[in-house]
Amino acid sequence: MEFLTFEQKGKVGVITINRPKALNALNTAVYKELDELFTSNIPTDVHCLIITGSGEKSFVAGADISEMKDKNVQEGKLFSNLSHIACRKIETFRCPVIAAVNGFALGGGTELALSCDIRLAAENAKFGQPEVGLGITPGCGGTQRLPRLVGSAVAKELVYTGKIIRADEAYRIGLVNHVYPQVELMNEALKMAETIANQAPVAVSLSKELINDGLEVDIDTAINMEANSFAQCFATEDQKMAMTAFVNKTDKEEFKNK
Repeated sequence: MEFLTFEQKGKVGVITINRPKALNALNTAVYKELDELFTSNIPTDVHCLIITGSGEKSFVAGADISEMKDKNVQEGKLFSNLSHIACRKIETFRCPVIAAVNGFALGGGTELALSCDIRLAAENAKFGQPEVGLGITPGCGGTQRLPRLVGSAVAKELVYTGKIIRADEAYRIGLVNHVYPQVELMNEALKMAETIANQAPVAVSLSKELINDGLEVDIDTAINMEANSFAQCFATEDQKMAMTAFVNKTDKEEFKNK
């Protein structure tokens, strides 16, 4: 791939967006590469992923304005659709995805982070949806995922004003889970990813699906979904092994994802 790198570290995969001269801005090629990677190119023995940006200045500075500026209505719709396809692949991927936000995460950068399960930020990270200042709306889920995460009033303020917020403010409003010194960000992301990857993969995957889908339905439907997934776990070898070890007070074996 031209603009993405993938590195596997045990059960953890690290995806780096690598367009440093453009501050890792998202263009058509990057979105297509993300779609391709999450469709078929992540090994099955990877049980947690980290997405980050190359360099120290930027996670993703935004969508590529130089590519967008001359688009017509139809081309704008195609670009938005392409971004939505890539971000939904991330959001619905079988295992958790952590955004390690190092520097600017503006517009499409914030929206890419929003499609991840967990967001960790360096102290120099900056977030925002500045699209209205460029004459457009957010086009990759900002008007939908942001209010679901931080509430409609806060999301409306950020979208309507286009203001940019620092990592500590992003933490205060619940946009990010943790803030770390920049030199510690990737180590902390890897520690969290390894902790997740060492849990029972089937249970983690089902939990991700339940949380995502349950937020979109009424509570009675949601708890029925939970009961069904809970029951499915009792057909797995991992459940038998882990509960037997707990009862017998013996060490667990490594989960087999079965």
